[in-house]
Amino acid sequence: MRSLIKKTLATLLVAASTATVATSAFAWPEQAITLVVPYTPGTGIDLVARQLSARLPARLGQPVIVENVAGASGNIGSERVARAKPDGYTLLVQVNTLVMNRSLYRSLSYDPVADFAPVSLTSWGTLLLVTNPNVQKTSSVQQMVSAAKAEPGKLTYATPGVGTPHHLSMALLMQGTGTELLHVPYKGTAGAVTDLLGGRIDYMFLPVHVALQHIQVGKLKAIATGSGKRLPQLPDVPTLAEAGVTADNVDMWYGVLAPKGTPQDVVARLNKEIAAVLKQPEVAKSFESQGMVPASSTPAEFGTLLKKDADRWAGVVKRGNITAD
Repeated sequence: MRSLIKKTLATLLVAASTATVATSAFAWPEQAITLVVPYTPGTGIDLVARQLSARLPARLGQPVIVENVAGASGNIGSERVARAKPDGYTLLVQVNTLVMNRSLYRSLSYDPVADFAPVSLTSWGTLLLVTNPNVQKTSSVQQMVSAAKAEPGKLTYATPGVGTPHHLSMALLMQGTGTELLHVPYKGTAGAVTDLLGGRIDYMFLPVHVALQHIQVGKLKAIATGSGKRLPQLPDVPTLAEAGVTADNVDMWYGVLAPKGTPQDVVARLNKEIAAVLKQPEVAKSFESQGMVPASSTPAEFGTLLKKDADRWAGVVKRGNITAD
C-alpha cells in the first residue's frame, strides 16, 4: 500500500511540474525584454536591434529595450548575455565578429558558439573592397594582385582594428591570392576612412552604407563586392569570385541569440515574431539604407551557420597567425 501511495505521489509531482513549466512558457513574456548590443549606438547591429525593439512590443505585449554594452570587440556585452539567466528576457544582437572572436581571443571566458541558443538571423551585410581613385594601375582586383605580388608589403590596407571583419576579410583575400599587403589598423572606422580618402592608405573593406556615399561623389572606387552576387546599387562592380578570387564571400551576418538553456518554446516564439517583423516593408527599407538585406532563419539553421563560420574564420586566423590578445 505504501509503495502504491509513493508511486501515486511521484506521478502527481511530475504532472504538477509539467503543468508549471507549460504554464510558465505560455505566460512568457511577463516583463520587459532587453536586447544587448555589444557595440556603440549608430552601428549596423544597433540599427537591427532598434528596428526589433520598435516592433516586437506590439507582437509580444511587453517593452523591448536596447542596451549598448560596448567594449573589447563585442566581448563584454556578449559575455554578459552568455552568463545571463536563460529565461528569454536577456538577448544578444550580434554580427559575425562573435564567432571570429573565439579564435582571436585566447582569454575568452565564454564560448561564442556553445554558450548561446541561436534564435534567428536578421540580415546579411556586404563589405565592399574599395580604393582611393588616385592609386595608379591598381584599380581592379587583378591589378591589385599583380602589384602586390611584384612588391609584397608595399600596398597598404586599413581596418578599424585587429580581428575585425574588415581585417579578416582582407586576410582571407590575401590568402586566396597569395599576396601580401601591409596592414594598418586604426581605432575605429572614422580615422581609417579619413586616411583612405586622403590617399595615405590604398585599400579597405568597408560596409556598403559607409562606402557608398564616397563612391557616389568619386572619392572612392569600388573594385569588388564581398557578396556572392552583385549589388543593385553598384551593378558594374564584380564580385570577388568574378574577379578570380576563390574565397569569394565575406558577407557579414547579423542575428539574435539567447543564453544557452533558454526554453525551446521561448526560442520558437521569438523566432516566429522576429521573422514577422523582418517581413515588414519599412524594416526592409531601413536595412537596405544601411546596405543590409533582411533574412530570417530557423534556430537550427542559424546554429549550423555559427559553427560553420567559426571553423572558417578559425582557419583564416591560424593561417594568418592573427591574434587580438
